[in-house]
Amino acid sequence: MKYTQNQVTFMQYIFLIHGVQVGVGLLTLPRELAEKAGTDGWISLIIGWLFSTIASLIIIQVMKHYPNGTIIDLITHYLGKWCGKIAAFIFILYFAFIGSIVFVREGLFIQFWVLSQTNLLIILLLLSIPSYLIIRNNITILGRYAELVFFLTIWVLFFYLNPLKEAHWLHLFPIMKEGWLPILTAVKTTIFSFMGFEIAFFLYPFLQQKHKASIGIFIANTLTLVVFLVVTIVAFTFYSPDEITQYNEPTINLLKIVEFKFLERLEIVFLSLYIFVISTTVLPMFFVTVFSASRLFGKQDHSKYVIWLLLFNLVYVFFLPQSFERNRQLQNLGEPISVLLEYAFPLCLWVYLLIYSRLKRRTIK
Repeated sequence: MKYTQNQVTFMQYIFLIHGVQVGVGLLTLPRELAEKAGTDGWISLIIGWLFSTIASLIIIQVMKHYPNGTIIDLITHYLGKWCGKIAAFIFILYFAFIGSIVFVREGLFIQFWVLSQTNLLIILLLLSIPSYLIIRNNITILGRYAELVFFLTIWVLFFYLNPLKEAHWLHLFPIMKEGWLPILTAVKTTIFSFMGFEIAFFLYPFLQQKHKASIGIFIANTLTLVVFLVVTIVAFTFYSPDEITQYNEPTINLLKIVEFKFLERLEIVFLSLYIFVISTTVLPMFFVTVFSASRLFGKQDHSKYVIWLLLFNLVYVFFLPQSFERNRQLQNLGEPISVLLEYAFPLCLWVYLLIYSRLKRRTIK
């Protein structure tokens, strides 16, 4: 399978990975960290970034063994056709599952904050239309979209500096007030927040400058860390340690204190823009799902699978009423699966490829 016709630039590669990582986790992250580690949760973020960066670099080392193909092509090449099909099937289930969780969460946020009288199914149906128009295209279009959304929305981060004028920095002290155990417990939450770098398994063959893949994924992880740290530290210093746990989405509530003469509720404007940010998580995951499906069935065109995927989500929501609690339960179910696929799988595959390459060189000698 050749991927040279549809390529992504270095910047698009960074923004695609960063976009998948930011997602909906940002809205609830400060509260989740405060519940587990108090105001020391920002330390858990740095540890989670370190683990995610190491795992990301391992993924790049794996893909260097088969630079002109995706992870499915690599597994097919080294382990055989049937192993490749099994891998494609697993990736379909994984990305469809995680993508659907985020897709439904996106609809729930819109319903709760903006369109409280609108049925969730109608909201998701409306979201499905632009989603189909983007996913049916190639990875280049998706990369351009991620790049556009980043530059359209990054300025919103500066509004989070406004609450610092009423910040109480003493909330952060003393550092490690309860020891390392709460901090390490919260690392699990941060690891899931950094989820998304595994998309590099599928982006690598499309990258124009493959020698920059490692530095690109490092920049993407670091950019995500900066966004998470800014929002988390602002929330920790603005709210008291007990107060922050009372807000389900403290990231949105923070913007209520920002006022303009011509605008009352800035948080609604923020959420309207943030829909685009969430879409940079959903769309790449759905794209990888249908891309893997096309490889599983040996087809070149993935566009016909997009409709079936979106219809499946609509049917699922129609028959099973959705709520934040149900969505959170599904997220908790997906966390151990993500850890296996993002951390254990790349490490085991990397070790296997190293041993395979060494034995092959010995055989040649």
